[in-house]
Amino acid sequence: MALSSDDLRRLWGEPLGEGAPPPGTRLGPLVTDSRQLQAGDVFVALEGERFDGHAFLEQARERGAQLALISRTQQRRLPPGLPGWAVDDTLAGYQTLALLHRRSLAAPVVAVTGSAGKTTTRELIRTLLSALGPVVASVGNENNDIGVPRTLLRAGEAEAALVVEMGMRGLHEIERLSNCSEPDVAVITNIGTAHIGRLGSREAIATAKCEITAALRPAGLVVIPAGDPLLEEALGRVWNGRVRRVALEGDEHRGGPAADCIAALGRNEQGPSLELEGVSLPLPLDGRHNARNLLLAVAVARELGLPDSRLDLSRLDLPDGRSQRRVQGGLTLLDQTYNASPEAVIASLEQLASEPGRRFAVLGTMLELGDRSVELHRRVAARAAELRLDGLLVLDGGPEGDAMLEAAAPLARLQRAPELEGAAAVLTDWLQPGDTVLLKASRGVALERLIPLLPSWDPASPPC
Repeated sequence: MALSSDDLRRLWGEPLGEGAPPPGTRLGPLVTDSRQLQAGDVFVALEGERFDGHAFLEQARERGAQLALISRTQQRRLPPGLPGWAVDDTLAGYQTLALLHRRSLAAPVVAVTGSAGKTTTRELIRTLLSALGPVVASVGNENNDIGVPRTLLRAGEAEAALVVEMGMRGLHEIERLSNCSEPDVAVITNIGTAHIGRLGSREAIATAKCEITAALRPAGLVVIPAGDPLLEEALGRVWNGRVRRVALEGDEHRGGPAADCIAALGRNEQGPSLELEGVSLPLPLDGRHNARNLLLAVAVARELGLPDSRLDLSRLDLPDGRSQRRVQGGLTLLDQTYNASPEAVIASLEQLASEPGRRFAVLGTMLELGDRSVELHRRVAARAAELRLDGLLVLDGGPEGDAMLEAAAPLARLQRAPELEGAAAVLTDWLQPGDTVLLKASRGVALERLIPLLPSWDPASPPC
């Protein structure tokens, strides 16, 4: 990390306590979790609704912290022997230091947001850009006020690129993350209804997602799917720089500028492929929505100078629960248990409907949909009925579950189960070797717990 004690003095004046590092001293890694603190680290005492880092200042001293960043209101808690700098807001201070570090790096920063597909698109971009050299990217849930600066601070001088995912729970959060990272390229995967319970409308969601341009560098680029007038209107209010729009042949175009790059779904010797401008790129993930995510990633790679001849996704490795296809005990499982929004669930159901053989879906609750929750759950289940799936199991005991059962009534196999054990019993009765099962719900449902409970058969000895 390129930060020094001189940066702290320029920002916040002279330190508190004795033993402060002299001018020109290089700072150790910034750490926000005292349990991970090592000798020589800088401890940032963050404050939240359910935690207060100032309670661990003594522990930081005992572990040999170089210094601490603390709130001005908590100066009395700084223990003897631990120097510190006092700031108005330690989270804002943490983000300021991450920004200073980001400015010291030559590598471009790619920021990714959207209502669905953020992590998948992030990983597609990371994998493609790895052909240019080492890439630092968000991991796990590093997509918030704490996680984005942590990602930035992990990068060193050797990196070829940084890829940061930006999530949000309300207005102005992505704006803060953009200000912290000053991206060179911003990607908005889509505008859906995730978090509509918090923001109230898709228009507000579009506004929040377009905050990614708040500190986008003037010569930067925004990459978006073509044909969404809501996104175009929100983006036009805040960005007048370059925009690259992508689309798949057959995509619905509801207005606005046409796509700059249009690709087709095809097939080459390796299987399903994305065909664009003379390039045939194998599709590593199922579903039309994932092909569109890949097209966004290709646009980023081209912007950063990667030639088409070096586009390679052979090392793509997605986190568990995200677009995972696995074969287990005679079943094909489409494991998408990590999270869910109405648009993502419908895309996954359409992917399921394209699978051979019998197709079953297990759908849990989609959270944070507010007053529209029942309506949106009904819409998802109605799409399952239109696709004529072989069975739908609803893992919800509330009004959302009632709406899904009503909307999916035409299906021959339709049942609800309020808990995992009941769901496993239903599926044991329904399923047979060769079936495909989609599992999708919001993170709070933890639907992945159902996977080890599913029926299993020895392929050599199928049931009679």
